[in-house]
Amino acid sequence: MSEQEPAAKLTAGTSPHSNERGTPGERTERKRARGHHEYTPKDAYPSQRKITPERILAAFNVRTFRREPPGDEQLMLQFIARAIAFNEPVPFVMYWGKGPRPAMAKPDVDCIAFLDAMLDRVREVYAHGAKLKLLFTDTHALLNGHAPDTVRSYFGEIAHNVRERGIESCWLGDVVRTSGLAESKAEDEMPQELGERLTASAKKWYFGEGTVEEGALRYYRANLIERRAVETVYPHSIMITFNTSALRALLPFSLPVFYMYSMRRGLSVKPWFVSTEA
Repeated sequence: MSEQEPAAKLTAGTSPHSNERGTPGERTERKRARGHHEYTPKDAYPSQRKITPERILAAFNVRTFRREPPGDEQLMLQFIARAIAFNEPVPFVMYWGKGPRPAMAKPDVDCIAFLDAMLDRVREVYAHGAKLKLLFTDTHALLNGHAPDTVRSYFGEIAHNVRERGIESCWLGDVVRTSGLAESKAEDEMPQELGERLTASAKKWYFGEGTVEEGALRYYRANLIERRAVETVYPHSIMITFNTSALRALLPFSLPVFYMYSMRRGLSVKPWFVSTEA
């Protein structure tokens, strides 16, 4: 521009640098050097949008993981809303059992990875993520006749593996003692339909004292105490189970339940019961 040429007029909404030449990338770099920042709409990235309980639930409540519709979805949303309000991870809790295998194997690894993938769905939409506590059912393992040393070694291997993924664990027997219900007794008789299911399971997995019918009844009564203990110690957690809703009576009444596949979509067998023998 020569000295005789009038300066270009600035109109509303323009800046002294609006007529700079160069590629968009070069202009951006020059603005950045001068301290200018590009305007980014607040909704440009999912992580910046307002999070809602419904959005978090929709993230993990998908066919890939969901075996059945959640038990008490409204209560589940309330628990998620509480986590949001306190800027905490969405809490989940789950029983992890013991089968005939003495050591951890691929089915366990696959299941843990599948659980972690479900938790990742929450982490992708919610800054505080999710947390899972595995409750090792030592009480059930001993009832079923498993040797204490194999129970300790198997659960120890699982605990080490999940710890590397940020998943916590503890023993169900400790939860019962913490709740103050260790001395509680249950004398309830099993409902007939549930009794038939538990007896059928006991015929495959019960190696303790007495008949399979007696083992199934002891298992049922232990669960009545344990479900109260879990809801006492983890009153705001979502319960995960690989069982169907037909066994809902074994789980804490005051916790919402997420019915989930175990290792992949369409597969619900518990990994600790899967044999790895050729």
